[in-house]
Amino acid sequence: MKYSVFTVMLPELSPQEAIHELKKAGYDGVEWRVTAIDPAKQEEPPSFWGNNRCTVDTQSSEEDILSLKAETELAGLEIPALACYLQCGDVEGTARGMQIAQWFGASAIRVGVPMYNRSKRYQELLEEGRSYLEEVQKLSRQYGVQGWIEIHMNNIASSASLAHRLVEGFDPEHIGVIYDPGNMVYEGYEQYRMGLELLGPYLAHVHVKNAHWVRTNDPNRHIWQADSCPVSEGVANWKQIVDDLKTVGYDRWLSFEDFSRSGTGEELLARNLQYMKSLV
Repeated sequence: MKYSVFTVMLPELSPQEAIHELKKAGYDGVEWRVTAIDPAKQEEPPSFWGNNRCTVDTQSSEEDILSLKAETELAGLEIPALACYLQCGDVEGTARGMQIAQWFGASAIRVGVPMYNRSKRYQELLEEGRSYLEEVQKLSRQYGVQGWIEIHMNNIASSASLAHRLVEGFDPEHIGVIYDPGNMVYEGYEQYRMGLELLGPYLAHVHVKNAHWVRTNDPNRHIWQADSCPVSEGVANWKQIVDDLKTVGYDRWLSFEDFSRSGTGEELLARNLQYMKSLV
């Protein structure tokens, strides 16, 4: 296995600072967060999805990307993929993401999945998602960059079986799935090994985080809700997940996406890597 960090979890660090910390902690790679940077948010305190300083702007020039690539490689870090923030159907944005991936030398980007909010029927959303993936597959052939959907709550790929239904029939050389058991705590849990066996050649990448269920006294919400927690403490059984990943022959990347805020960025990087290596 190789270990990387999805930089969404390091909002207080610049890309250069992240490179330094990842090298110091002993990681193998970095999964850059790639999205349009809103100048209005840059005056806000650092946050995961607001002013996230550890982000590559989609408007970055080729020169800027190649410079960051050189810094990354100088530190001995690989770039397995880019975590783009794309909506289902955004073909132009997907092409831009793949172009940036080409510059970085990354082999894949995260692509969009239709969200499910009861405003459209599932079957209609499935058709939209598969139509978009047809375009993603064409772009993948053009750019030599895979498109990966992510198992995620509140979209139509919230479990391994639903993700498989979305990607089934596409060429796994071009379309893959990010397996995310932490998201499956919120929605989409299935027996890990069964889901991994079902995904088969579409299993492309694994995100590592965890969550637990907590009681809330908010009268406007359900009594129980899922929330982030340290990787070693949540509902997702990472010892079992690692064993099942080994059983199906997965030996690629484990990429941390820890939203627990259970320490400084430096502390999280060291603790998470130590814990996961103890399981592997």
